[in-house]
This record gives sequence, structure tokens and C-alpha cells, in this order.
Amino acid sequence: MSMRFTFWIMVGIVAISGLSQGMLLPAIAMIFEQEGVSSSINGIHATALYIGILVISPFLEKPMQKFGMKPIIVIGGFLVIISLFFFTQTFSFWVWFILRFLVGVGDHMLHVGTQTWITTTSDPSKIGRQVSIYGVFFGIGFAVGPYLASTVQYGLATPFIISTILCLIGWLLLLPTKNAFPAQDEREVKRESSFSRYKQVVGLGWIALLGPLAYGVLEAMLNSNLPVYALRKGWSVSEVSFLLPAFAVGGIITQIPLGILSDKYGRDRILTWTFCISTGIFLLAAVFDQYYWIVFACMLLAGMVIGSCFSLGLGFMTDLLPRHLLPAGNILSGIAFSLGSILGPVLGGVFIEKIQYTSFFVAVMIIIGTLAILYMIYMKNQFASRKIESRLGHDKTT
Repeated sequence: MSMRFTFWIMVGIVAISGLSQGMLLPAIAMIFEQEGVSSSINGIHATALYIGILVISPFLEKPMQKFGMKPIIVIGGFLVIISLFFFTQTFSFWVWFILRFLVGVGDHMLHVGTQTWITTTSDPSKIGRQVSIYGVFFGIGFAVGPYLASTVQYGLATPFIISTILCLIGWLLLLPTKNAFPAQDEREVKRESSFSRYKQVVGLGWIALLGPLAYGVLEAMLNSNLPVYALRKGWSVSEVSFLLPAFAVGGIITQIPLGILSDKYGRDRILTWTFCISTGIFLLAAVFDQYYWIVFACMLLAGMVIGSCFSLGLGFMTDLLPRHLLPAGNILSGIAFSLGSILGPVLGGVFIEKIQYTSFFVAVMIIIGTLAILYMIYMKNQFASRKIESRLGHDKTT
């Protein structure tokens, strides 16, 4: 089976994973809101998926090096299918919490495997394009997810049944693909512990991890907290279901162009601009949040600007790390994403509950604005470092 065909199988699986994830957050949020569960408890429940990501992360690097990427993806996909199926068999706050946790474990296994496959097999000059295609397919799935969530009006089990069937189809397509192994520095792998490699990744690529962190915060807040906020404003379930995919659709529109631009101008520059511009967009949404269509336009614009921050961060990671550290880098990207996704719904839920006369988008703006400042400081330091190196080089030649 050709590498190209395997690549498209991988991104297809990621699209289905995005669909199930995009369905799960708003579907459960709307079900719990209708059942009278408080927004803060609703937000805490949403963290189960990301706790699963955190728990499984330390145990993925060694098995992937020993057994390859395919077994990790296959087992992860199977776990997601089984968990989604059992959502249809019961309605219980704590059982659903456990199932969400298992979906998080399976999803992360699937994503780490596919991300590592793509980042280790792609041409370095096209890494931005390849990773952005990965992001586009995840975004397409994630954008369709809330529409699938709206089928909850036909029965609580409906979105879970459809998602289970689609995941099963993707999983079956994966089975004929060949196994592949991540790039390794044999001496380093034998001598160093996983913790040592994670420490190196943080030291070299901490700034790149802010991309997945930001995407985790945004994805979880917009899909877990925004439905609650919007329903309390009096918007209908159909209006909310139409609003939520706008961010993901915006990301789909610009993901590949931004990936190509990042190959040309540098991912650090593109990420700095995306954080700065999106801060202004969320400020606009906060000022005009009583107008549905203005909020919709802001969500679409925000998606077009910052909806690619995960894939840009992942590409930036490959620029900063040696090849044998990429598996650890991908795992830490998942951890950063999950930390953002855990903090996002909790902070958003508390904000809605406690600060009732301030727009929900103010909370989003503050978080993204903080990351924008960190990127500007990083860029300033990089510019200063390059200037010093240039002067030293000039002195040596003279």
C-alpha cells in the first residue's frame, strides 16, 4: 500500500475522530442543560475526555517505538467505538463520565499515532502543508459534529449511534494499512528516560506547545460553555447547533493557506499574528454578543484566524525539535491540548455562573490575549538573539 494512500486513510480517520469529538461536547452539554445540571458541573464533566488524554500520555512513547504506530491507532480507534456504543445503553452522570474518559484515552492514542506518522514521513519543506491537511480533515469532522449533536432531539441515543457506525467504518479501512515506526536515535532512546526526553521537548519547544494549548481551551470552551451561555440568552437549540460549527468551518477555509504561508514566512510569525488578531475578534464578539449574526460572523472570523493554531503549533514543533524527539513532542502537544481543554470548560463554567453580567467572550479574549503577549515577547527575544549572532558573525569576518 502506497504512502500517499496511507496518508489519506490517516486523515480520513482523523476526520471521523473530529466528528465524534465535535458531537460529544455539545450533545452532552445540551442534554445536561435540559436535565437541569449546573453549568459549572457540566464543565467539570467535560474534562473527563481530557483527563483520559493526560492519563494515557506517559504510556504511549515506548509502545509506539517498540510495536509501531499502527497498533496504537487500531487499539485507540477500537476503544472509541466501544465507548460510543455504550453511551446508547445507559443514561448516568458517572457512567457517562467514565465513557468520556475512555473516549479521551482512545482518541489520544489515535491522534498521537497519526500525528507521529505524518510528521516523521513528510518532506520537511512541505510539513506545514501536510499537517494543515491533517488539521483540515479534523476540522471538517469537528464542524459536522455539532450538526450531528442536534439529532439528540430525535432521541438521546441518535447522535451516538450514528457516530459509532462512522467510527467503525473508518477503523475497518485502517486495518489493511502497513505498520510504520517513528524515527529513533538508538543510543539516545536506550540511555534516556521518557521524562528526560519530555524535559528536552519543553526546553526546546515550549513556545510551540502554546498552539495546542490555545486550541484546547478554545475548542472546549466554545463547544461546552457556549451552548449553555447561548441557551440562557434565549437562543434555540437549532441556532446554537448552527453557531458552533462556524469556528471549525473558519479553520477549514484558511488552514491549508496558513500552513503554506507558515512554510514560507515561518510558523512563529504566523502564530504571533493569529493570536493578536483573534484577541481583537473576541473583543468584538463580547461587545456585540446580543446580536446573533454578529456573533456568528465573529466565530467564523476567529476560526479563519486562530482555528489553525493546533496544526501550526504541531508544525512549529517539528521545526524546533530533532527528529528522534518528535514522538515525545507529539505526546506533549496532546498533553498541552488536554490541559487547555480541562481548564477551558471549568473556567468558562465558573465565569458564566459567577460573572453573570459580563459577556462569556471576555473570558476567551483574556486567555488568547495572554498567549498573544507571550508570543510577542518570544519574537522580540528571537529578534534580539539573531541581531547579536549577526554582530558576532560580522566581527569574526572583520
